Amino acid sequence: MITRRGFLKFVGGSFLSLASLSAYAVGIEPMLLTHVKRYQLTPPHWPAGLKLRAVVLSDIHACHPWMTPERIASLAAEANALKPDVIPMLGDYPAGTRIVTGWVDASEWAPALSGLKAPLGVWSILGNHDWWEDRTAQRVGAGPTISRKALETVGIPVLENDVVRLEKDGHGFWLAGLADQLALLPGRAWGRSHVKGLDDLDGTLAKVSDQAPIILLAHEPDIFPKVPGRVSLTLSGHTHGGQVRLFGYSPVVPSRFGNRFAYGHVVENDRNLIVSGGLGFSIAPVRFGMRPEILQIDLGST
Repeated sequence: MITRRGFLKFVGGSFLSLASLSAYAVGIEPMLLTHVKRYQLTPPHWPAGLKLRAVVLSDIHACHPWMTPERIASLAAEANALKPDVIPMLGDYPAGTRIVTGWVDASEWAPALSGLKAPLGVWSILGNHDWWEDRTAQRVGAGPTISRKALETVGIPVLENDVVRLEKDGHGFWLAGLADQLALLPGRAWGRSHVKGLDDLDGTLAKVSDQAPIILLAHEPDIFPKVPGRVSLTLSGHTHGGQVRLFGYSPVVPSRFGNRFAYGHVVENDRNLIVSGGLGFSIAPVRFGMRPEILQIDLGST
């Protein structure tokens, strides 16, 4: 039979454990445990002799106190230290939560990213929050968004249903960037009854003019079942790995496919997808079992 003292000790211990867990999930893992997640693979249609290192940043979600301009600049320096050939960024630069101590304007986070350097350039796509947090873009149903203008101002090109051909060691490859799949929110004032995407996968890939391999940048991974085998690798963010992930499972994933594309390297029908766990968070400022990450992807290394 449990005594009153024993019950109080149990309650007190549970409260302290919960408080410690909350402090870890809110203050320690999101801010202090950023790491480099490394992948090595040779995807289909990848030419022999082309070794390429892509360092990928996704879902920064600038805000105080978790993702300040100073921290963003330090992440850029960390990415540079990995000696990338190319740096793709996968969108979602503004804060994705209202639980903040202060906002970080595009005029602050974009210059913090301007220190990124790679021989084959720094390239970006946009995410849903780059659209959702831009009231003008939502009203008119078109860009350029605040995020796009801020990135281009500091010299970072943005690919929206567009492609660019790059070359290393005599071998060409393509970066193809999709416009966001959830760009426009529903609203009576805007005359929209449902979320409207601006992505055009077929039109984007039609701009590829030779047989060089393609790396597709798509903020949300839900497009992946439609991606043809012609694409060597798809890179996505958006899910943050669920933000809470235990034993390879995330209880909440912002994807209609649930955990199928929640995180990591997915291979289906000889097609490759890598989903970044991202750097920031949305809705709730919590990460547990899903540390913020920069991706280092070495292609042609296996």
